[in-house]
Amino acid sequence: MAVFGVDYAWGRPGPAALKRAGAKFVCRYLSHDTTGKNLTRAEADQLSDAGLWLVVVWETTASRALSGRTGGIADARDADRQALAVGMPSGRPIYFAVDFDASASQQAAINAYLDGAASVIGRGRVGVYAGYGPLKRAFDAKKVTYGWQTYAWSGGRWDARAQLQQYSNDHQLNGVTVDYDRAVKADYGQWRVGVSPVEDDMPEYVSVGATEQDLPPGVWTTVRWNVEYSDTEHQHADEGGPSVLNGPAYYSLSANIKLRGVPSGTRIQARAIEVENADPAKFESGAVQDFASVGDETNLLYGASADWIGKDRRVRFQLIQHGAAPATVASGTAKLLYWR
Repeated sequence: MAVFGVDYAWGRPGPAALKRAGAKFVCRYLSHDTTGKNLTRAEADQLSDAGLWLVVVWETTASRALSGRTGGIADARDADRQALAVGMPSGRPIYFAVDFDASASQQAAINAYLDGAASVIGRGRVGVYAGYGPLKRAFDAKKVTYGWQTYAWSGGRWDARAQLQQYSNDHQLNGVTVDYDRAVKADYGQWRVGVSPVEDDMPEYVSVGATEQDLPPGVWTTVRWNVEYSDTEHQHADEGGPSVLNGPAYYSLSANIKLRGVPSGTRIQARAIEVENADPAKFESGAVQDFASVGDETNLLYGASADWIGKDRRVRFQLIQHGAAPATVASGTAKLLYWR
């Protein structure tokens, strides 16, 4: 399941517009620019307070990566200093831009540049923004740990190792030109001011089950969980009911649901939502996943990429079946891994 985000330079759409558009993260610039392109601490605070994740990319000029090891050392020093100043936790990665159609003959210089960056911030924190060719070659040579691939210069090919994909450019959001991105891995370099989603310790988990309940046609129905298998840290919102996890936490969700009485070929959809404790009618929806019934009994396996749920919010799981008659949720289980 991909997570939607955007990147932009000089404009500022604002957190409200970003959230209305469904963005979960924002990719922003670090550089030597002095005209307003760069991420600022005030902006990082604002986006973080709104529950949006941040990712940073260093870019001065499009072909700066051809400057080799010396350039990589200098850029990594400046990038790390700027990243820490805007509140990025020290262990999070920085993407370095290769913003042109670099050829194979130029890869040696690019790899040397990435080596220089790694000598400053460590290989585990080095990422590259690039088209398919230079990104693939950097991964193949083990010069990067993170990849942000643009569809430009990629010819429709995607490297499965890249954590981020920039798949469409030049959209308007609240009067600002933005590019569309998607995160296709749980860890794509995201952070909030002072907050890192990746910890050294193992995540906790909530595991719950559901027994039979009605599933009317054409209506989003929240699955109620009345069996609790595990909740060592008491993050399950209640001993039974619709909520699976109570924030704040960074989490990923998987659910296995058995439906009965949905005619073969009927469209079924599933989604996770985050509701407000004070008013459950107010919620934000994650990406919707589509399924088709395969007969009287259908098993659905739903998976959601890692996301953040803020305090005073709860995670719930919903289904809708587009048949003509009522059906039944025969049984189900859900598991959430979470980090505090």
